[in-house]
Formats: sequence, C-alpha cells, structure tokens
Amino acid sequence: MAFYSIGEVAERCGINPVTLRAWQRRYGLLKPQRSEGGHRQFDEADIQRIEEIKRWVESGVPVGKVRALLEENKLVVNDDWSSLQEEMMAVLRHVRPARLRAAIMALGREHSADALIDHIFVPVRQRLSLDQNTARTMCSMLDGVLIDYAASCLAEARKKTGKEALLIGWDCEDRTRLWLEAWRLSQQGWHIDVLAEPLDAPRPELFPGQQLFLWTGKAPSRRQQEQLAHWREQGYTVAFHGS
Repeated sequence: MAFYSIGEVAERCGINPVTLRAWQRRYGLLKPQRSEGGHRQFDEADIQRIEEIKRWVESGVPVGKVRALLEENKLVVNDDWSSLQEEMMAVLRHVRPARLRAAIMALGREHSADALIDHIFVPVRQRLSLDQNTARTMCSMLDGVLIDYAASCLAEARKKTGKEALLIGWDCEDRTRLWLEAWRLSQQGWHIDVLAEPLDAPRPELFPGQQLFLWTGKAPSRRQQEQLAHWREQGYTVAFHGS
C-alpha cells in the first residue's frame, strides 16, 4: 500500500497543509497513520475522503457539519458497492435503455447522489472506457440515460427552496460527468443550470451577479487557481466544484 506525506497530499489535492491539520485536529475528519518518526501518512482512502470533504466545503457546507454528512453517506459496505456495480453491468449487457432507466431510478430512491456517483456510476463508466466497440456502445447508452436522469433530478430540485447557480465545465471533456456533478450540487440545496459545452476560457463577466461553479474534472492547475483568484478580486462569485 502506498503512503503519502502531508505535503504530497496537499499538492495532489490542492489544499494547504494547515487546512488538512485543522480537518484532523479540530474537526476529526481525518485519521492518518503515523510513521515511526511520528509523521502523518495518508493512503488512497484518505485522499478519497479529502476529496469528498472538499466537495462539501466548496458547495457551501460549513466544515463543522461535514462529518455528519460523511457518516450519512456510509450506506453500504464496499463489497455491496461491488455487487451493485456488477448488477449495473448485467443490466447494461442487455442494451435496453428502458430497463437501464428503471434500474437507475430504483437506485436513486435508495442511495444519495454522492454515493451513486462515486461508488457506482463513475467506476462503471471507467470499466466501460475500454477501447472496445461493445463497451463503447454500452457506455454511450449509459451516458445518455444518466444525463436524462440528472436533468430530471435538477428539475425536481427546483421545486424546493434553493439558491440559483450555474455550473460550467472548464477545460474538461467529460460532459456526462458534468451533468452528474450538477445533480450532486442540486442535492446540496442549489438550483443548478448547466452550460452543456465545457469552455476553454470561462467568462464570468457574462453572468453578472450569479453564483458560478467551475468543474475541471481534476485538480485545478496553478494557472486556473490564479485565474479564479483574479475573478474573485474583481468581485465575481466563482468557486471550484469537486477535484
């Protein structure tokens, strides 16, 4: 098992080491192991948890309330997630959109958006990303149904009290994931609209007074972080969403 120092994790996740220490000491969100010399050691599970904490904080949840939300998302154990992934693969092999749609709706009634995205939809899409015609066909069908389902969830969320926001993909190509992240935000109290086409250079000045979330699909580059800081200095309400 690979372990990472707090400096390596900070660079990888785009988080200040001071913040990571506070998440551990003050809020009890992290429990890294210690080396013989007493230094913190983080594994991949710790990094996944850090990314989940980031998503909650960047969506506006106070860090003091994140722990309870993390505990709520522990709905099933890892072995059960693997079983649900296999069930999804079995449904996909029938190549019947109606059956797939029904399966996804059933999962949506039982699990949170965070859990489904992180533990089922993303892993299954990764498995289908193989360069094989059949896998590509199944992945394309899954993407179509996921976008349709996410859009319906966004519409349903607008019936409840919430704050307006716009989600923009920035220098990324995964449009399906963009819609899934919009769904994730909608479950956190946002009325989300989506720019369907990711942009190489977002222009916040076109959306004055609006809350903007930017999705990069990976850790923001230094250039992107500097650009975000510049926009904020200009008075725009802009935030990165996710990792």
